[in-house]
Amino acid sequence: MTLPVSLRRGLALVLALMLCAMTLGGPAYAQTGPAADKTAPADDWGFEEVEEAEPTLAELAKEQALDIALFAAFASLAMVSFFRKSIPLKYVTLVASVLYMGFYKSQLISVVNIFGVLVGNLPIFSHSMAWYAFAIFTAVTTVLWGRLYCGRICAYGAFTQLMDAVLPAKLRIEIPPAIERRAGYIKYGILLGAIGVFFATGKIAFYRYIEPFWMFTFEASTALWVGLGILLLGTVFIRNLYCRFLCPLGAALGLVASVTTAFKIKRWSECSSCKLCEKTCEWGAIRKRMIIKSECVRCDDCEILYDNKAKCPHWLLIAKKARLMARQQVAKLLSGDPSSQTTPEPRS
Repeated sequence: MTLPVSLRRGLALVLALMLCAMTLGGPAYAQTGPAADKTAPADDWGFEEVEEAEPTLAELAKEQALDIALFAAFASLAMVSFFRKSIPLKYVTLVASVLYMGFYKSQLISVVNIFGVLVGNLPIFSHSMAWYAFAIFTAVTTVLWGRLYCGRICAYGAFTQLMDAVLPAKLRIEIPPAIERRAGYIKYGILLGAIGVFFATGKIAFYRYIEPFWMFTFEASTALWVGLGILLLGTVFIRNLYCRFLCPLGAALGLVASVTTAFKIKRWSECSSCKLCEKTCEWGAIRKRMIIKSECVRCDDCEILYDNKAKCPHWLLIAKKARLMARQQVAKLLSGDPSSQTTPEPRS
């Protein structure tokens, strides 16, 4: 979908600032003090140590209130942009995702969380309330609407969509549909492989080699930075490259969406023969005029097109029929056809 020039320029400026932040940020390592003595000094004064009382759940919630409120505000923005189908508001959400979920929180749903679900090893609720709000939001929206998380919540996906919005369209390479369909299975292979390695070794450190989400923390080896550079370069030519073909988390959410998605995208009867939305879809989620729920990220493009009375054939046909009926009515009036005359009802 072509964006207005002013919006493209604004997004280009924002994207440039983000790239500068990534380039100049450098690795950020936590500084630690000297290790404490293994043997505690003797209590020469005879004072007894008093154990501090464990904080209550209410106290912990109060400490995390800012994090919870910030996520609630971001989630509200995302859902408002989704329901209103506003292109400018959608890009505001994508920028907010990169800044808040990416650079500020540096916390995204990951394949590591899938490992945690499989073995029952999840963060402690009382100390991770904002994270649980995030995880529940992701699960609920996936069940109800499909991969909405991938379309506007994930900071990496938002970053690559902003790249796609500002880069010249002439640079893009359109993948043949047959290859695109087969390439879409790669992410499922990566997901199964990652789960297999986790159960075989019990280790999770390898996730950084299959998920580039670490880019917002600036902590990585040279090899990882080189790999990220190659991935982003590929994204210049193939839109949403990682999200469409390589993301194991996207594969997992796609599997859930394929059997749930309570609120589906509306379809007109004309959709069975029209290819306009299929050509418009930038995610390859419409094939042979059918929406593939496991690939759809609810990006709004086809839904906006469905409601566009100047482009969608459904509305164009309605307008054409209305014009035809009006012409027929005028022709009957001019010919003196009595059936075109309206007899007033007698008053009582």
